[in-house]
Amino acid sequence: MQSFPRAPLQKIYDRLYKTFGQQHWWPAESPFEVIVGAILTQNTNWTNVEKAIANLRGKGLLDLERLKEISLNELAAHIRPAGYFNIKARRLKNFIDFACVQYKGSLTRMSRRPMMKLREELLEINGIGPETADSILLYAFHKPIFVVDAYTKRMLVRHNWISRDSDYQSIQKLWMQSQGGDAAQYNEYHALLVRLGKEFCRPNPRCEQCPLNAISYSLKHKCRICHRAFTPQEVRQTCLSAPQLMGQDSTCQACARF
Repeated sequence: MQSFPRAPLQKIYDRLYKTFGQQHWWPAESPFEVIVGAILTQNTNWTNVEKAIANLRGKGLLDLERLKEISLNELAAHIRPAGYFNIKARRLKNFIDFACVQYKGSLTRMSRRPMMKLREELLEINGIGPETADSILLYAFHKPIFVVDAYTKRMLVRHNWISRDSDYQSIQKLWMQSQGGDAAQYNEYHALLVRLGKEFCRPNPRCEQCPLNAISYSLKHKCRICHRAFTPQEVRQTCLSAPQLMGQDSTCQACARF
């Protein structure tokens, strides 16, 4: 499968940065706080996570050793605002057990582990999936890996880059093949996409006001000369008039005149 073209991706980044400015992500005071936030933010919004983290901070519990010492029920009570608090308390405990057994409780030692080796280990922890693992790698340990979330996928689908059934790994691979290995760039780009998803690319989108209005691309249905993405209507017309062209690049009307 081919990678995303770098120029349109850069165009999207430039527009988002011009619109929103630097996002200063992840909003946390320590790598451990990032990890706690990455686990708590599953299936909830960040406002609720902030309340749970504030509870932990207020009790002096935003520390790996302190959370190791308290009971599962006590931890669940402190993180109640994040929702699914019993499940998330167990997931936090699972991570802490892993850190203590494999790295003697040292996040510094953990950060020195090669990225993909550490990723494999994180994914073996019950309750940590690809998005959470990659958030930990990127934001807590500054590893060069791109986080794919619902906001990212929604934007890519709506702008004709991927199909709705594209999975996490395929999207991440395409993105990273195009963007190189810069952790700072991955950090800022992902944060900007989250901002876009919250303000414009919502489930009910605000397309007319969106800074990415009119940007579209397709890895499949595009002009072989100018690379403009065909609209869904153009794709349907081509399917009807020349179905043999679908699955390969064809030519838009403007380019066909030359």
